Amino acid sequence: MAAIGLLAGLALIAGLIAGSGSNGFPFLPADESDGGPAAGGPGGGAAAVVAPGNELPRGLLAGQRIVAGFEGTSVPAPLGKAIRRGRIGGVILFADNLGSRAAIRSLTARLQQIGRPPALRDYPLAIMTDQEGGLVRRLSGAPEASAATIGRRGPAYSRRQGRRTGRNLADAGINIDLAPVLDVARPGGEIAETYRGFGDTADRVERTAVPFAQGLQSTGTAAAAQHFPGLGSASLSTDEAAYRIELPKREIRRIDQRPYEAFIDSGGKLVMVSNAIYPAFGPNPAAFEQAIVTGELRRRLGFRGVAITDALGTVAARSYGGPERVAVAAARAGSDLLLFPDYGEALSAERALAERFRSGRLERKAFRRSVSRILRLRSGLRR
Repeated sequence: MAAIGLLAGLALIAGLIAGSGSNGFPFLPADESDGGPAAGGPGGGAAAVVAPGNELPRGLLAGQRIVAGFEGTSVPAPLGKAIRRGRIGGVILFADNLGSRAAIRSLTARLQQIGRPPALRDYPLAIMTDQEGGLVRRLSGAPEASAATIGRRGPAYSRRQGRRTGRNLADAGINIDLAPVLDVARPGGEIAETYRGFGDTADRVERTAVPFAQGLQSTGTAAAAQHFPGLGSASLSTDEAAYRIELPKREIRRIDQRPYEAFIDSGGKLVMVSNAIYPAFGPNPAAFEQAIVTGELRRRLGFRGVAITDALGTVAARSYGGPERVAVAAARAGSDLLLFPDYGEALSAERALAERFRSGRLERKAFRRSVSRILRLRSGLRR
């Protein structure tokens, strides 16, 4: 009997050790909404997900899923109040928010210095911008070259440009870059016409865009690859029109999704989900389509990082509904961070998420797991 008791005790201790992460947080089992086992390597994570943020009170959960924009070069009082109350977890900066380098540093420092509830103080605010290079560059400095030019110059040049971009953003107090674009830039498409693509083949994009992300992340700046599951065949921007990608599922998987596999395997932190509609997967814009966010990105590719929507104030998103509807649809599909260029709409979305979480109309375990992914990301960001 003594031997049996000793073995039982050892088994219990082993179980406790296996059930905790090295940082003291418990491991969560795989979520049905996330699908099967996680991909290996630094991008996919382990087969279980460490869950920071489990200590957050319910009233703070919804806000961590919201990213808000604003007009001008100072923080509007209502936005500052919302951050202070934990109702906004991230901010996106556009060109009209950014003045001189000193003004940018002052703005980002002010955002990080806003006092927040004690449970959130270990998690820096997510401050992001679009710094792709070429036509899409919100602040001066690297990368001056467009993605098309970087792709032609090759992997080593791309990695250097990524490092320079990361240092540039770090100097400005920005900790997430909504780049690189992983769309395969088909001739005649909007991505190719605006030089935002690294190449017109999946191989070229994989070989040259992923090193840019690696260089970026080597500086502590998180990379957000866009626009999953691929926007390279679109002739119009989803900022300006609702758009349908009429490609078969097999082609999207074989060509458009291929660069994301390499990005995930290399440790990519975020993936931005497109607002286009992909009829091969379902009738809804990708960010609101569970078959794409959960089925393709999570289950098929094994991504365990943060899925962020494309801007939810665009024509393509608005054609689906107002901020409350799109927020709930995106959360239900499996998108983690919901990006609203207008902070008023962001706050409406936060209220809708909070109410549906309280009522159980959004599945609570999946909701907490999404917040856990976000806080795990933010715990590694610079202030």
